[in-house]
Formats: sequence, structure tokens, C-alpha cells
Amino acid sequence: MAYPATIAGPAETVNLRAENPYNDCDVSHSIWCQAPKIMASVAQSIRVVPAPSPWELAAENIAVKIRWFGLLVGFLVVNVEDHAIEHRLILNAILALGVLYTVCDTWYSLRGLVFLRRYPLSISLLEALFIGLLCYFHGGLDSIFRYYYLLSLICCAVRHASRITYATWALHAASYGILYLALPPELRRPTSLLLTLVILAWVTWACDALSLLLKRVGDHLGRLNTALQENQAQLEARIAERTSELQEAQARLLHQEKMAAFGLLAAGIAHEVGNPLTSISSLVQILQRREADAYTQEKLALMRGQLQRIQGTLRELINFSRPASGERTRVALGEILEEALNIAKYYQRTKGRIVAPHLPGDLPPLFGVRDQFVQVFLNLILNAVDATERGGRIELHAEQRDSEVVVRVQDDGAGIPEVYAGRVFQPYFTTKKHGTGLGLFVTRKLVTDNGGTIVFESSPRSGTVFEVRLPVEPDKVTR
Repeated sequence: MAYPATIAGPAETVNLRAENPYNDCDVSHSIWCQAPKIMASVAQSIRVVPAPSPWELAAENIAVKIRWFGLLVGFLVVNVEDHAIEHRLILNAILALGVLYTVCDTWYSLRGLVFLRRYPLSISLLEALFIGLLCYFHGGLDSIFRYYYLLSLICCAVRHASRITYATWALHAASYGILYLALPPELRRPTSLLLTLVILAWVTWACDALSLLLKRVGDHLGRLNTALQENQAQLEARIAERTSELQEAQARLLHQEKMAAFGLLAAGIAHEVGNPLTSISSLVQILQRREADAYTQEKLALMRGQLQRIQGTLRELINFSRPASGERTRVALGEILEEALNIAKYYQRTKGRIVAPHLPGDLPPLFGVRDQFVQVFLNLILNAVDATERGGRIELHAEQRDSEVVVRVQDDGAGIPEVYAGRVFQPYFTTKKHGTGLGLFVTRKLVTDNGGTIVFESSPRSGTVFEVRLPVEPDKVTR
């Protein structure tokens, strides 16, 4: 059996008839199919009203206060003056209606809304009727309640556009004119009517002009405040940027001073140790030329070998302490890592750690400052040494990726806590007891100066991997 069904929507009537081969339950199926269409028509019929602006909310707050003031004065006038005794009950009832309206207006204002915001002229019409009735039952044209017209115009000028304000004046003028016609002929005074209408017109113009001026000033001040906030944000950003640059410059200067002091110390030690070492080596050579038994010759050879080892160490120390050259040249990665490892082996904590380099033999040369490359990898190796315990393993891997050589320095230490990950390359940041916090900062600076990048990955269980990507000399890129 088929059942006809109709649904009346806001824009159309959807006729759902079982004109398909389905059974009775297909009526509900058809309704669900038509539901999106019905909802779309409902959504189109709903007008979206934007939220009140700060000016509207402030003006509404002022209007609410003016209304409460007017009602308080009205109750005092009605219940104090003697000639209002005749219609006092009616006047109190009319004022009570005003209180009811003002309570609704206040409730909306406290919620950040505007009562009857979409219908401002309806408010003006209600106020015109409200004031006209008060004047009719309280003294006619000369009633003190005629000043309510002025309060109403002031509220309207503050809250609404000029056309609404002048339309409100027209409604109030009509209300006052109807009041004039409703009074007995002996109470009609054309002069009072004309004077009141002129005053209402003048107040309307003055309030509207003042309101427009205040709105323009408010908009201008708002724009100035926005511009001031933007300038303040830019100034704070520039100050932060300059502060960061100053800190980095101070860090680089401190590092350079330390390296210079270390270089002077190393050169002095090498000079002072080198002179007596040369004398000892000469004496050993003289003794080797003389005839001696096999035991003595063996010991002299051992002594000479150890002296040569000491001399080699001094040469490495002197090379490391010499002033760094800023010249960019072709440099082999293998030589750089070998020099860095030769220096790192004199670091006391390196003992007991396994440092294993894995370098392909066909890596192209790099293009940059050799001494800076050595310092980069020396810093990373020493950091890896500090991060591992005795018996730990440090691995160096290198490979070519397109126009870059990627070097990975990996350790199996404790890793870098996630909370410190964003501060690793900041100057003066360190978790070591006697660290300066400049090693990784200088490392990143040197890598960047040579056109490369440095990133790292760390986890508590698998240690840390620093990956340095350095550019290959353009004509040496291999595919």
C-alpha cells in the first residue's frame, strides 16, 4: 500500500508519493533523501546577522543608563507632583511597561547583544507612543515628559545611522502632533507645538553631528591604535633580532678569544718542548752512530721512535694553533676527518670509545675553508665522546647526495632530551658541568658560512645523529 505525504518547508512544498516500486517503508526513505534540500532552503531563508561592533555595544550601554535615569525621574515626578494624582495609576502603569522594556534591553546588553538590533525604527515607534501617552496623561503639551523625546533622540543618534535618527525625529514629531490634536481645543497652544518641534529638530541635528564626529574620531583612534600595535610588534621583533645578533656576535668573539689564547698557549708549549726535544733527538742519533751492543742499539731505536712520535704530536699542535685561513679551496673530506680525529685522540675521554669512520673512496672534494671544516667535525666528535660512556661507539658516515656531501656523526649515548631540542644551537646553552655552550653554536655558524646545513635527530635509546650537508665544488659533482 502507498501513502501520500507532504512536507511544508519555508521555500517550497515537497510532495512525497510512493510512485516507485518500493514498499511502504520507502516513504521515510524519500523523506531522508529530500532532507538536505529542505535544510538548504531553510538555511537560505535565515539571514545571518553579524555580531555587534564595540561601538554598538558601548552605545547600547549608554542608552540603557539613559533609559534607567529617565524612568527614575519619571517615577519621582508622577509620585511627588500633586497635579498627577488624577492619572497616577495610569502613569505608573505606563512607566512600568517602560521598566519591562528596559529590563529586556539591560539583559541583552549584559550578554553583549543589542535588543531589537535589526529593527531600530520599531524601538523609535514604541518610544514615540510611550512618550505621547505619558504627556497626554500628564499636563499635555507642557508636560515634563516631553523632554523624553530629547533623551530618545540622543540615544538614537549615539546608536544608529543618520537616516534612523532623522526618521526617529519624524516619528516623535508625529507623536507630538497627534498629542496636540488629541487635546481639547482650550489646551492647544500652537506656539508650544512649533517651539518643541524646532527644538527637537535642532537637537536631532546637533546629536547626529556630534555622534558622527565621535564615530570618526573613534575610527581614527582605532586605526592609530592598530598602527601603534603593529609598530610595537615590529619594534619588539627588531629588538629581539638585534639582541640575538648581539649575543651571537659576543659568543663568536668569546670563542675566537679562547681559540686565540689556546693557540698562543699551544705554540708556546710546542716551542719550549721542541727545543730540548731536538737536542735529545740529536744526542740519540749521535749515540746510534757509535758502535754498541745489540741491546743498546735496540733501546736507542725505541727511544728515537718515541721522540719522533712526540715531534709528530707537536707538529699537529702547531698546525692546529696557527692562525686560521679564510681562503676557500678544494679540500678532501678524508683529510679533514683524519685531522679532526688526530686532534680528538688527545682528548682524555676519547680513550675507551670506538670511533669508526666509514668513508667511500670516490667522494668529490668540498669547496670551503679547510680549518673551519676541521673545527666543525672536531666539535661534533668531541660532543659525541662526551655523550657516550666508556665502551661507547661513535660512527662517521659520508655519502654524496646530488650536489652535496652528507656526513653523519652518530653516537649511542643517552641522547638529547626533547625539552632541550630547540635550544641546542643557541649560544651559551649547555648541559655539561664545565661546558661553555659555544661548540654547537659555532659549528652551525661555520657550516652556514660555508653554504651548508646541519640538523640532528635524537632519541633516549638510540643516541644522537648530527647530519652535516656541505656543498660540492660545482665542476666535481658526480652522478
